[in-house]
Amino acid sequence: MQGDEARLLLGFPPNSRPTPSQIKAAYRKKVWESHPDLFPLHQKSLAESKFKMIAEAYTCLQSGSGGGGSFSATYLHVVRTGVPKAHGGRKNRALIQIPFLLIVLGTVGLGGLNATRAYRKQKEACPSHNPFLP
Repeated sequence: MQGDEARLLLGFPPNSRPTPSQIKAAYRKKVWESHPDLFPLHQKSLAESKFKMIAEAYTCLQSGSGGGGSFSATYLHVVRTGVPKAHGGRKNRALIQIPFLLIVLGTVGLGGLNATRAYRKQKEACPSHNPFLP
């Protein structure tokens, strides 16, 4: 989508240079007017396509605006992929995978402790019962 087309879609003159706050305000206004949930069933597909065009215009203007362009492009990459890029563009998966692995191992370990504790409690309550036999 071209910048002039995006500006027109959000309600700005073609050659204007709106600030990020003006872009955000216009985007919110247009989204509120054209949200698909506000339309009847037979108009939903048209509203969805217009809604997607407005979202595309917003991302076009946000990434192309001066000042915070690189920040917003990085932010959009993280939102789109879920993975931040670090160290010259390499994906830094270890920073995401290691904490996840620790959480999983900790949960499994604590679950094993609870199972052991429950088995001992059952054994103390009824020493003649073997829980492994039917």
